[in-house]
Amino acid sequence: MVRIFRQYIPVPFLILGLVEFLLVMSSVYLGMKLWVFLGNSDIIQTGLPLWPKALVFASIALLAQISMGLYQRRFRFVLAGMILRIGISLATTAVTLTLLYYIIPDLFLDQGVLAFSFLVAALLIVLTRILFIRSLNQDQLKRRVLVLGAGENAAQISRQLRRKADQQGFVIVGHVHVRGEHDVVDESLVIRPDVTLLTLTKELNIDEVVVAVGERRRKSFPVHDLLDCKLSGIDVIDLLGFFERETGKLKLDILNPSWMIFSDGFNQSRSLNAQKRVFDIIVSLLLLGIAWPLMLLVAAAIKMEGWGRGSVFYRQIRVGQHWQLFNVYKFRSMREDAEEGGKAQWAKKNDDRVTRVGEFIRKTRLDELPQIFNVLKGNMSFVGPRPERPEFVTQLSEQIPYFAERHRVKPGITGWAQICYPYGASEKDSLEKLQFDLYYIKNYSLFLDLVIILQTAHSVIAGKGGR
Repeated sequence: MVRIFRQYIPVPFLILGLVEFLLVMSSVYLGMKLWVFLGNSDIIQTGLPLWPKALVFASIALLAQISMGLYQRRFRFVLAGMILRIGISLATTAVTLTLLYYIIPDLFLDQGVLAFSFLVAALLIVLTRILFIRSLNQDQLKRRVLVLGAGENAAQISRQLRRKADQQGFVIVGHVHVRGEHDVVDESLVIRPDVTLLTLTKELNIDEVVVAVGERRRKSFPVHDLLDCKLSGIDVIDLLGFFERETGKLKLDILNPSWMIFSDGFNQSRSLNAQKRVFDIIVSLLLLGIAWPLMLLVAAAIKMEGWGRGSVFYRQIRVGQHWQLFNVYKFRSMREDAEEGGKAQWAKKNDDRVTRVGEFIRKTRLDELPQIFNVLKGNMSFVGPRPERPEFVTQLSEQIPYFAERHRVKPGITGWAQICYPYGASEKDSLEKLQFDLYYIKNYSLFLDLVIILQTAHSVIAGKGGR
């Protein structure tokens, strides 16, 4: 894996993105040649040369594919679903280019050239993806991982990463038994070596050792063996870091304060916060400029459904950064009497309090659009943990360790937990989402914010996370 802007990116996906980018650029040149070959030799290209047009075409296509989740590590490569996503991403590219051509006419490509470019690009991307899927499933191309430990901690790897999609980048060669630890994993995977750990890693051609020993203060803990491996060029990583890299979340059941203190991350510097604030304002103003007609339609639909009665907006007290209370703004999606007696309630599946218009705007996240004003006021960030109600925060902080730490940053309209986990409406869901929120707080960067914003589009289109 390669770490870029604090994010772990598998080398195969990085290569895939680069190859597809170059292929899409090439498709513009091929589209031009095909159009000329069919008798349109008198075509005159206006404005800029062809290469910047191809560069813009490829860049927008790449961003559209990211927004459709085509570069997610845990993406299930079912052929029909993959082709559908590629088709939607190219349709999004076409709409975006059309708008861009009105703004910057010099980027315009002849309609015939553009049509052929899309056809060639679609064909090349699909063929590349098919080859990629076949190569991705080859164990020879995966990192060979040796787990130090065969106890309860080590067993979590097979439990948490049991699906094939979870193990696309690595293969577990075996678990090394550690003296004094009770083995829990499948006996067929347990290795009881009569050689040093370094010798064993060389014999098995190991790329990485994952330390999953429950108690490291025992005399039997092989400190010197691990040091030998590290200094011999073999990667050594602890279990929490391994899960962080492979799942995009911090495992609460093995997390401890000392790891949070000494680990790389959890940076809340003034300069980073200033960058994030500028980013929030720019993105919010851009979204407001695009979405205001849609917001007017939603407001009109809410009024029409209520025959002119009832409010369009809904205000609710939420907990923000440093536990400060603020009013969050949303389009009203429930009946006016949704919480009789003022008692806070989790939203349920098929909740009968949701109106017909409310059901649609919650599913498409349109009800969240007024929170743009929260971002502009500074109560919220565009990306961050979702703000919770004070009643739930008090309850969950008592029951879930580290839950209070999510309030170290501003809450967001969308977030890492929202694109990685479905709608949360229980204590169990809150615990799962907290693990993703802590990952975001630890590894925050503007690059991660941009990825989350792009992939939120896919979550909206797929109808994920709304209730």
